[in-house]
Amino acid sequence: MRHRKANVKLGRTASHRDALLRNLVTSLFEHGRITTTLAKAKALRPLVDRLVNLAKGGKADLHAFRQAAAVITKKEVLGRCFEEAAGRFRDRTAGYTIMVKNGLRSGDAAPLAILELIKTGQEKARIGGGVIPLAKSGRSLASDRARRVAQSVKKAAAEVSTSEAPGVNESTKEDT
Repeated sequence: MRHRKANVKLGRTASHRDALLRNLVTSLFEHGRITTTLAKAKALRPLVDRLVNLAKGGKADLHAFRQAAAVITKKEVLGRCFEEAAGRFRDRTAGYTIMVKNGLRSGDAAPLAILELIKTGQEKARIGGGVIPLAKSGRSLASDRARRVAQSVKKAAAEVSTSEAPGVNESTKEDT
């Protein structure tokens, strides 16, 4: 029985899983957003929160810097993380990432997600039963995706309203 076993195994050995998560968190801090499977994104979020909390203390806290250096694999990414985190996430205690589901992968139909570091002043609003992140300043990935979905729904509704009833064509209209 796996009672009280909190970590997700992701089908890998412990060392492989640690290396995978270290590389993912480094890529997230380097690029600001990553696309990965939903399970990996869910496993990555607590690690990102822990590292941002370490980085909020700044470079003056040598012990926190070394703890973060044990996880983040690139020095330049580590330095930038510590410089930006203090100002960017000053008012937050947790929840530094946004996860947006992104459909299924074409090869194996694995559910994909986009994990993005939250922008300054970004909040979440409840729209239509789901939580959609909205940005106060600048455009975020989630708002772009919500806009694209709304446009596709409007387009599909317009096509349905302009098309005729199924099974009715010009030749049957003339005969009746």
